[in-house]
Amino acid sequence: MLAQEAPKLIGLVAKESGVPIKTIRYYEELGLLQASGRTEGGFRLFNSDVLARLNFIKRTQNLGMTLAEIKEFLHVHDGGELPCEHIKTKLEDKVTEIDEQIQQLLTLRQDLVALISNWETTTENSEQAICPIIEKA
Repeated sequence: MLAQEAPKLIGLVAKESGVPIKTIRYYEELGLLQASGRTEGGFRLFNSDVLARLNFIKRTQNLGMTLAEIKEFLHVHDGGELPCEHIKTKLEDKVTEIDEQIQQLLTLRQDLVALISNWETTTENSEQAICPIIEKA
């Protein structure tokens, strides 16, 4: 039987994970993490599995997931199930979202290129117009 590792102080967790103490507290407040207790001085203590959780949170955030989505995944995990299928569905939704954003950006780029290529220098100064070329486009 393996000996249980002693709980880690929040400062050590922050140092080992690269996640600031303030962020760890925020994650705990949101229910993404749970402290295993506190020291007599009131410092939060965490079990060693907190590092894997923080790594999961950072990785899924980098993939574009919100903290609310991550909380859902962790809730499924904490219930004893793997959230992989749920995560796959969310990732597929993100890909669709990104494809839509790419289309919107390509359309915007096309509009900008057309505006620039048809640019005419104007000396017409109207008190009503800020930039007549932009306003008539």
